[in-house]
Amino acid sequence: MTLHVTRYDRLQRRVGAHLSQALVGPWRRRSVGLLALLFGFIVGSNVTMYWYQKSGQERPIAVLMMVVVLEVLVRLRSRVRIEPWPLGWLALDNLRIGTVYAVVFEAFKLGS
Repeated sequence: MTLHVTRYDRLQRRVGAHLSQALVGPWRRRSVGLLALLFGFIVGSNVTMYWYQKSGQERPIAVLMMVVVLEVLVRLRSRVRIEPWPLGWLALDNLRIGTVYAVVFEAFKLGS
């Protein structure tokens, strides 16, 4: 019986190859990256509310301060040219991504 190479078969093989590559490699980098991403989500959810309560200002100002901090992190990250990134920079970048996701998620929940 001859197997036909269809688009679906090629897609299946590509997905299988990506998944198999995801399961091999340095677990320390992946676990630190995932933990930093999740911690960034927690920070983004809680820090904006903390700044809002402590400063007594409106919520957009607290979010604006968070965005300024994140932009500074982006500017610092763009100067790193080492491949692969050091573990600290990987954690910092994933922390930033998790925080941005949390802030955007909060905005969608509030309907703004």
